[in-house]
Amino acid sequence: MNHFMLSNDRYARDMSFSITEAGRYGIHAMELLINEMLRCGVKRSNIKAKVFGGASIMTDPSEVGNFHCVGAVNSRFIREFLDVERIPLVAADLGGAEGRVIYFDIRDFSVLVRKIRKRISQAVAERDRQVWKESMEKQKIIKPGDGVDLWLS
Repeated sequence: MNHFMLSNDRYARDMSFSITEAGRYGIHAMELLINEMLRCGVKRSNIKAKVFGGASIMTDPSEVGNFHCVGAVNSRFIREFLDVERIPLVAADLGGAEGRVIYFDIRDFSVLVRKIRKRISQAVAERDRQVWKESMEKQKIIKPGDGVDLWLS
């Protein structure tokens, strides 16, 4: 399972660099995931995909700048990537204006998707941003006062 925020670095010109680039972009995250699965002994012919996300939870152009189409770009990217890699897409819930909470059960590979209203999405994002910031400060990954960017999809 992975979560990427951008399909590739073309859409991130003005964003600050994260702690690590590994897994930040869809193309890298997917390659890392598939390669790790293969390393663990999974047969490529048994790989199937379920994809969720790609929402546009921030609709005010002043909030998102050049990132107004990130959800649509990510949705198109993942469908094209899976098609090129010949990985069957067995379930999908992409797009829309609501964030999602994903519950993945590793015992039977089932997925429960809970959509969250925009107002709640923003509150969850702010709470998560604060938790991540405090955790990163505690681990001395960032200095107190540095910003933390968190994107929900």
